[in-house]
Amino acid sequence: MTTPPRVRSRESAQAFTGISPENQLNPIFAREGEATDFPLNRLPDGESLPETAYQVVHDEAMLDGNSRLNLATFVGTWMDSHANKLYSETADKNMVDKDEYPQTAAIETRCWKMLATLWNAPDAEKAIGTSTIGSSEACMLGGLALKRRWQKSRRAAGLSTEKPNLILSSAVQVCWEKFCNYWDVEPRYVPISLEHKVLDGTDLEKYVDENTIGVVAIMGVTYTGMYEPVAEIAAALDRIQAATGLDIPIHVDGASGGMIAPFLQPDLVWDFRLERVASISTSAHKYGLVYPGLGWVIWRTVDDLPADLVFDVTYLGGHMPSFALNFSRPGAQVLLQYYLFLRLGFDGYYKVQKASQDVAVYLATEIGAMPAFDLWNDGTDIPVFAWQLTPGHTQNWKLYHLSERLRLKGWLIPAYPMPDDLPDVVVQRIVVRNGLSRNLAESLMLDIREAVAHLDALESPMPVEGQVTSFTH
Repeated sequence: MTTPPRVRSRESAQAFTGISPENQLNPIFAREGEATDFPLNRLPDGESLPETAYQVVHDEAMLDGNSRLNLATFVGTWMDSHANKLYSETADKNMVDKDEYPQTAAIETRCWKMLATLWNAPDAEKAIGTSTIGSSEACMLGGLALKRRWQKSRRAAGLSTEKPNLILSSAVQVCWEKFCNYWDVEPRYVPISLEHKVLDGTDLEKYVDENTIGVVAIMGVTYTGMYEPVAEIAAALDRIQAATGLDIPIHVDGASGGMIAPFLQPDLVWDFRLERVASISTSAHKYGLVYPGLGWVIWRTVDDLPADLVFDVTYLGGHMPSFALNFSRPGAQVLLQYYLFLRLGFDGYYKVQKASQDVAVYLATEIGAMPAFDLWNDGTDIPVFAWQLTPGHTQNWKLYHLSERLRLKGWLIPAYPMPDDLPDVVVQRIVVRNGLSRNLAESLMLDIREAVAHLDALESPMPVEGQVTSFTH
């Protein structure tokens, strides 16, 4: 019996499942009396040897792409052998069980205090933070704190707490759309344009009102990698407060830039040096260089995190505060972050991030010099940049075709439309992560030039039916 279409449609378009409902074992790995076929979508009836189960899973995972050639994702894909050893030794630690794993809990606190200092908190000892499962959970907590603080202020003044809203760029990461949906907050999107490629404070007064819980500023827009100018946004909110009395805080979504700007742009004022910045989040499994999934969120002071979001939990004989959305979660990644902080220090992080930025700038310069392309940005913020087809260059192919052509060589470089405000603008984006060397980048350029030459030689338009418009957060 074949898998029903409605079930198969949930799988990735690139996933390999074949047409059989069974997973067949290579006879070389079969043992006497052992099953050689495993059902794909139900629990097998009997047991198998660990070697057999390993081989089946190993062979399926082999069909995934080569992570070193995946230039679509921000998520880190490599750590050194010492980190891998530490990971395997600590995979059993539960971050929430601070009574059983007090040293891991202490290390978590050391890590967020290091970050609070890195982000120029007035006093790291008076700040408060936590690890999370990626930056999406960190953003959720930052948004919840904004909403609760707004509600507390409104109730104290005897005002309604209905219809809270949050100001966002139209190029915001999808986790913020989820936050607004899950917690009944109206998202107010400030559209990006060719003149204003990021949220920069322009016309902000048209979007805020007494029900605005905060503004989200992004240090590294997902679509292009550009920084949003947090200081300019804060200045616009200062002017709004002077004119209207509205005191609106900022949450900085530093998913990528939070671990780039302190090292590569130390004079850029985007963090707790701005009094209006109440909280900052980052994704440790991006440019924090840790395996997924780990994030961090830090509030300027304890008072910036509403007390009613902190629970005192009695768990396995101990009392402990908890203010994460998840309960049981791995502690190994926290230890990996501490390992990297100790191993690299400030100088080491600078060298790693600078190497990635140098490769991004090289690639942007080379691609920008090609007649087929116009750069959207140049990779000098986070090591990410995007480009579009030069208007009038060709009618025979689109960036989707180039993406498909590069996939034949193993490169994953997505092409996708910009947000609704610029629906006709299609860009292609490269994310340079640790591990994409200059030599690999030079090989990529050879493949891009070869692909463009092939496409430019076409005598008629390429078909567009069935094209996959891919966008990787």
